[in-house]
Amino acid sequence: MKHFTTEEWIDFMNQVTRDGQRTEMKEHLKGCERCASELQMWEKVRSVGTMEDSLQPPSEMVQWVKASYGPAVRIAPKTKGSLVEVLFDSFLQPAIAGARSTANGSRQMLYRAGSYQIDIQVELKPGTNLVVIAGQIMDIANAAAAGERIPVTLSNLHGHIIYTSTNRFGEFRGEIQNSGDLELSIPRPGEDAITISLRNALNQFPGETA
Repeated sequence: MKHFTTEEWIDFMNQVTRDGQRTEMKEHLKGCERCASELQMWEKVRSVGTMEDSLQPPSEMVQWVKASYGPAVRIAPKTKGSLVEVLFDSFLQPAIAGARSTANGSRQMLYRAGSYQIDIQVELKPGTNLVVIAGQIMDIANAAAAGERIPVTLSNLHGHIIYTSTNRFGEFRGEIQNSGDLELSIPRPGEDAITISLRNALNQFPGETA
């Protein structure tokens, strides 16, 4: 029995075979398991290739992955002269007479890292073991440019990681399981990543209530 070549079956699959030969190949398939199996294999290859074209990751995730391959520097947030400078921390402010304690589960912080100014608010989500982190990233060297689509990674350093990005106002928000730790990382293309590490950000551990 004469068998058709791989090139001929690929042409048949792509419907570029001459009419006469196509009819002959169809008849051949009825009695040749070998050629039918080869044609089926090439149809699967084409199907996989078509699916890959449609499976494109979100642009912000691609940006995050690329930036993550740059060197990351972990900075203790209260170390003077380091990459990250603490401009404000509500936990370091004297308590106002009659005001509720900072143990109510909320903390406000402001950092500067190079030309970036990072405003962060951390609070417990009532009735859950989740910490809500909201913030805003501004480039003070270029105030006219919105800090949109800046990738932000939140980690509790115990296996729970959240990937998000800023909106057109430079704002971001995420909820993460409370482990007593918190790390926020902002990759910068061509520069060291900004990593802010906070231990016991709310002076509370899992299971504690305000």
